[in-house]
Amino acid sequence: MTAPAPIDHPAFFADQHGYYEGVRGGGPGPQLVRNPHGLEYWLVTRYADAKTVLLDARFSKEPRLAARALSEAGYPDQGPGSFFLPLVNSDPPDHTRLRALVSGAFTPRRVAELEPRVEEITHQLLDEIDQLPVHGKESEPVDLMATLAFPLPVLVISELVGVPHRSRAALIGWATRMLTVSGAAGGGPGERTRRLGRWFASLVAARRPGVRMDVPPEEQPDLLSALIAAHHQEERLSDEELVSLLVLLLVAGHETTTGMLGNAVDALLRHPGQLARLRAEPGLLPGAVEELLRYETSLARTTLRVAREDVEVAGAVIPAGAIVSVSLAAANRDPAVCPDPGRLDVTRERAPHLSFGHGIHFCLGAPLARLQVRTALGALLDRYPGLALAERDQPQHWRPVGDMRGLLTLPVRLTSGAYARRSAWSPSGTR
Repeated sequence: MTAPAPIDHPAFFADQHGYYEGVRGGGPGPQLVRNPHGLEYWLVTRYADAKTVLLDARFSKEPRLAARALSEAGYPDQGPGSFFLPLVNSDPPDHTRLRALVSGAFTPRRVAELEPRVEEITHQLLDEIDQLPVHGKESEPVDLMATLAFPLPVLVISELVGVPHRSRAALIGWATRMLTVSGAAGGGPGERTRRLGRWFASLVAARRPGVRMDVPPEEQPDLLSALIAAHHQEERLSDEELVSLLVLLLVAGHETTTGMLGNAVDALLRHPGQLARLRAEPGLLPGAVEELLRYETSLARTTLRVAREDVEVAGAVIPAGAIVSVSLAAANRDPAVCPDPGRLDVTRERAPHLSFGHGIHFCLGAPLARLQVRTALGALLDRYPGLALAERDQPQHWRPVGDMRGLLTLPVRLTSGAYARRSAWSPSGTR
């Protein structure tokens, strides 16, 4: 066991992968680390160990266990609502029941049905970018996070859930604040989550009278109606669970996809050789998306788990009651499963990664997230052949959130040829 190492200090965000590599080199198995608040927990950094922990039911996500473990560790109380997302912070059978209620919204058929709408939304957002000021042969710098990566996922989620068009601007505002406001500003993340919950509760109240309660949830026209019906029929869903599932779809689905898209574009622009290869061979796009997800995942670490009993992982004994987190970012760059893991290679034939998790908590929205990233990348490469970072040595401004890996801003220039119409790319990566 190594001495507790500082994690999530300001310098960590500038060299996240260097830090994780150092932890992984500290010895086999999970290592004990410490965050700026003094909380010590076990960090899993190796790919095989990560899959083991994510599959092991002895590592619990039951909120009462987590709250007790944090309290015993002297961690600052987050207040009511710290574990407001029961689909994330739960074990079977509650997790199984809740997951079944929303899984129908993410079937291959449903995602395929959304594909034309995802394309349409993407190009509507790019049309708005096209209207921005242009001076001479070059455009003014455009922040792709603000103009594309932030709004695209929340608009797609609005389609999926069935949020009325008149309410979508407000939802974009909520989502943007969740991703850009830090610290105590805006009441802190817990308070912002609770406010968002109240917003969704009002949306449910407005929709409820129009939902046909005699129609099964799986036959409802959208996810919001399905959840309301499930709440009404056989009490399959409590009021709090209904609202929390809607909050989760926005917070988790939007935050991760926004980060994925920004990270992918940034990585390609910082590797012009890989960008040129992808432009020359559009058929590489689906595999390139997997490599980009591996190279810079937006979910750097899983939410915490608590050991129900003493558990041995790769020679390290994690004691009962100890807190554990899995670094997906580190596992994705484990040289034991990915040769030369720090190199971006859009032609990599196999890019194993855990960016969507593993086991019973594997991300339900993975197919939809992949669709959005493929669609947006294809559209950007088609419309803007001169797309480049606004400054050659442009620094990366990462969000100071340890569990997530996403950019606050991504200034780019849309150079000559930037306003060509779409024609060459499709979400599947074929011409």
